[in-house]
Amino acid sequence: MEVINERPPRDGFRVAIFDFDGTLSLLRRNWHEIMIPMMVETLSGLPGSESTNQIAQVVEDFVMRLNGRQTIYQMIQLAEEVESRGGVPRAPLDYKRQYHNLLWSEVSQRVSAVKEGVVSAESFTVPGAMKLLDRLTQNNVLLYLASGTDLNYVRDELGVLGLDRFFGDRVYGALDDYKQFSKAMIVRRIFEETGFAAEQLVGFGDGFVEIEEVRKAGGYAIGVASNEDTRGGVNQWKRSRLKDAGADVILGDYSALDDLLNLLQLS
Repeated sequence: MEVINERPPRDGFRVAIFDFDGTLSLLRRNWHEIMIPMMVETLSGLPGSESTNQIAQVVEDFVMRLNGRQTIYQMIQLAEEVESRGGVPRAPLDYKRQYHNLLWSEVSQRVSAVKEGVVSAESFTVPGAMKLLDRLTQNNVLLYLASGTDLNYVRDELGVLGLDRFFGDRVYGALDDYKQFSKAMIVRRIFEETGFAAEQLVGFGDGFVEIEEVRKAGGYAIGVASNEDTRGGVNQWKRSRLKDAGADVILGDYSALDDLLNLLQLS
């Protein structure tokens, strides 16, 4: 656990907001290995296109910069990239459907394997996630979840992993009307619904956006630089991005749970 800013709250943490994919769930691990090649293929061969390697770098930069926002924003950017290179873009929602179809061919096999008991739910969660949620609940910390993945998928996969009981109806995800959801909106809703102060909020996420929004709101941000391939250790690329986003703490998983709870002044 890398502590960058030790900033315990005056009145204790009372509410936590979690991202889902890469922060709690590994069912969609390495989603970018589906999205980035799809986008590179879309942009290659257009009149104003660069080399494949140059396109791949451009795509990786904006895909990961927008990580944490709804998937549609990455597809809006893709459409703009197509147009800027002299192509005629499809609707962003069409690109999103194409991506979901490609991704779901892999994710559905993982979901089915867990549902059928072929593999454990734990094997597709960030290590220590269940224990963390349990301990936070025991400390009367109210838990919210906000994901850039479509809400119907989030609810289903949360249940598959057995994590739904910690969040109740406080689960939010991407909507077809994408302007009706953002992580900033959910953070504002938390304060409106609970009446808690900004310094009583702690946020957990593996992407730039959720860390940035928690810090903007005045909360304490835990950057989860999870290594989704090995289920252990720190992904150094994520670590760098999370640090740039303003994370107060960076960790690879929740295996050092007691140390984390001590830092948060929880039992």
